Amino acid sequence: MRARSLSFAAVAAALVLVRPGLAVAADDPSTTVTYTVTSGALTMSVPVSSNLGSGAPGTAISGAIGAVSVVDDRALASASWTVTAAETDFTSGTSTIPATSADYAPGSITTTGTITATGTSVTLSNPAQTVVSGTDGVGDNTATWNPTVTVHVPAGAVGGTYNGTLTQSVA
Repeated sequence: MRARSLSFAAVAAALVLVRPGLAVAADDPSTTVTYTVTSGALTMSVPVSSNLGSGAPGTAISGAIGAVSVVDDRALASASWTVTAAETDFTSGTSTIPATSADYAPGSITTTGTITATGTSVTLSNPAQTVVSGTDGVGDNTATWNPTVTVHVPAGAVGGTYNGTLTQSVA
């Protein structure tokens, strides 16, 4: 009997056919499986209020205001977002300290998921300025930081409790 020569591909194909469970016959039923990955919204949470403490005219009053978080549940293949901050003037009765007397420093930013979050320290003002940017995001992600606000109290400031409104937004 003459030896028969088979190519590697022919041997591999023959092995697939003789191993049970590896081959699918043309008449085997099949099921198409589908599903939907849901997406949500881009949201932000900030502290309701913050007390920086006290200080004399000509000094700086500084403190962390509490955790700020961005949650991006949009499930995008390429996500980015920007957080802005704007401050009103600080008032106490008839006395005013301008918003531009305050600085905002994001500090370290903790993320989950895939996102690159970059903070930028700014002198506050009204209109809003970018303080944190999220780039190169994929799927759902979060970013959290605890910004420090520093108010440089003018030497001529009048004593009293001053209030201003810090508005942070994400888009």
